Parts: sequence; structure tokens; C-alpha cells
Amino acid sequence: MDALLCVAIAAGALVLGVLVGLRRGRRPEEATPEPAPAAPDPTVADLLERVFRETDEGLAVLNRSGDVVLHNPRAAELGVVRGGQADARAATASQQVLLSGSPVDVDLSPLDHRGRQPAAVMAHVRPLGEGYSMIEAADTSEAVRLEATRRDFVANVSHELKTPVGAIGLLAEAVLDAADDPAEVRRFGTKILNEANRLGNLVTELIALSRLTGAERLPELQVVDVDEVVQEALSRCRLSAESAGIEIIVDRPSGLQVDGDLTLLVTALSNLVENAINYSPADSAVSVSRRRCGKWVEIAVTDRGIGIAPEHQQRVFERFFRVDPARSRATGGTGLGLAIVKHVCANHGGEVRLWSSPGTGSTFTMRLPAHAAQDPAPAAASDPGTAAPTSRPADVPDRVG
Repeated sequence: MDALLCVAIAAGALVLGVLVGLRRGRRPEEATPEPAPAAPDPTVADLLERVFRETDEGLAVLNRSGDVVLHNPRAAELGVVRGGQADARAATASQQVLLSGSPVDVDLSPLDHRGRQPAAVMAHVRPLGEGYSMIEAADTSEAVRLEATRRDFVANVSHELKTPVGAIGLLAEAVLDAADDPAEVRRFGTKILNEANRLGNLVTELIALSRLTGAERLPELQVVDVDEVVQEALSRCRLSAESAGIEIIVDRPSGLQVDGDLTLLVTALSNLVENAINYSPADSAVSVSRRRCGKWVEIAVTDRGIGIAPEHQQRVFERFFRVDPARSRATGGTGLGLAIVKHVCANHGGEVRLWSSPGTGSTFTMRLPAHAAQDPAPAAASDPGTAAPTSRPADVPDRVG
């Protein structure tokens, strides 16, 4: 029995020795790695520092002496802090806040706006207690621009509406005074009708422009046949062309398609054609052409009119802008046609381009994304990117008339 016990003890010792030897002989890479210590959670101070640094507002803390104690990078970008010193207007507002204990708003817009500096900056200054104040500044350039646009639009609309309304009133008085003269009554009555038509066109285009630029949801885009757009637009402008002695030249049907709203596209193209007719001399021609250009469909309207000076070419798409106000009133133009074209193209994911040379003529080109399921034409040119056209489309033989 003692012999068996001795054998068991020896065997156990042997096994233990083997295990210890194996552990001592294990290679370093086989050792069990120690778990990495978990990263500590950010403290409240860390989070506040991140918010202070990353916010879109310019933040700066000033002490009782007006010195900048703390500011974020945005405050320097907005000009609240320059060279470590607070803007003088901000420092003055800070002192006022410390004396009154009430927050104040202050305009910190640059006095000499240039480069990439924001055009308008407004700041809210509040007391923090213990002689400290905080400035919260924001870039309000876009809000200021929109407000200026709104004021200009209201002023222009008021002027444009007042002109035909006043004319109708004066002409009505003239009709009453000439009640016994049928020829004069007819002459003044025709003028009243023209002014009424002009007023109606202005109201219609104001509604259309409001729809395009406002919150109203546009119609669902459908597959639209470009040839149908051209045909409908030319049918609308036929009478104007005949009255002005203008010949309309149009290329052959193309079979091209775009995703869009037929009514809006017809309105935009008819505005371009009417504009070309109004600014073309009698017995001249207006050309309408269409083509596939990479992923775009282009519809171009070319006239041989007076052309547009380079300094005016970027402004012709603004509401109510007219190169020649007297000529626009003579033709009954509202000054909204090209603005509508611009917004229609933008709402379809496209754009309108202009090529013009004074004394030679102009080409307005509507560029719209081609219908995705339609294969590019074999002879399609590569997408020209955003470069403006440098030449006018060549005239083609087919004519409308």
C-alpha cells in the first residue's frame, strides 16, 4: 500500500514538473496578452470644450477689462477677435452689458468688406457674472441678402403694377372726354386693351415665378418629348412672329426626351422665343435647334438682334432687369421672362446659358438632363462641362411659317 502511495506521489510530481516546464518554455508571442486599459470617458469639461471649438457661432469670453480670455476659431473667422483683441464694438457692448446686467445685440459687420470675409455679422452679448461676458456672433450675410432681394422685388413689383394701372386710368379718362369722337375712342380703347393685357401678363408671370421659387411642390416629372415642347412653344409664338415680320427657322424633329413638366418647359422655351422676336429687327430670322450633348439635351434659340453687352449678360436673368427699359415697355415685356426660364431649368436639374455679341445677336440655350433610359445619339458630342458656348448654332433649312 505504501508502495502504491509513493508511486502516485511521484507521478503527480512528474506531471506538475512537466506543466511548470512547459509554462517556462513558452515563447513570448504565445503568452496571453494583457487586456488594454479602456479609454476613459470624456469629462463634462472635455465635451464643453469640443462644443465651444466646433460650433458654427463665433464665441468669445471677455473679462472686466475687455481682454479676450477665451475664444474659438470661428470668432476669428467672423472678425470678432483680431490679433487676440476683441472688436472695438464688441468690447464696448461688453462693458455696457457688465454695467446694465442685460444682454445686448450689436452689429459687427465688416466696415470694409472684401475677399471671403462675411458681409454681415450680428452678435449677442450676455453677462456671465463675476465680471465676465460672452459674445455669440453669427454670419447673417445670407439673411441680409435675402431681405435686400425681397425689398427690391416688392419695390419693382409695385412700380411695374403701378405703371399699367395708372395708364389704364388716364386712358379711361381720355375715352370719356372723347366720347363724341369714335376714332379717338377706338384709339384710346386699343391702348387700354394693350395695357390690360400687359397687366394680365405681369400677374401671370408673377404667379409662375412665385410657384417656381416658393415652397409650392412642383409637379411630378414625366418623360417629355422635346419635339412636342418645341412644337407647342412655336405655336404660342406664331402670331407674335407674324406681327413683327420675323421668320422662325427650326431644325428637324430629333426624337429626344427629357424628364420634366411639359407645361413649364413650354413656358420657358416660349419665353426665349418671344424674347428673341422682341429684340430682332423686322424681316430677320430666329432659329430654334435641339441636340443631344453627352448626358444633356440642349434647346437653343438664336436671334440676329442688337445683342447684349458683356457687362449685362450676367444680369439679364434677374427679375425686372432690362437692358433697354424703353424697348421693353414698347414690346410689352414684363422683365420676368428670363428669370422664369432660369428657374424652370434649375428646377429640372439643368441651366440656361447665354452667348451674345453686340450688333450680331444672341443665343440662349436651355440645357436639361436627358431621359436616363434614352441611349445617346451616335454623333453626340462629349459633355462640355460648364464652359459657356463660344459660337452660335448653325442655321438649318426647315422653316415655320
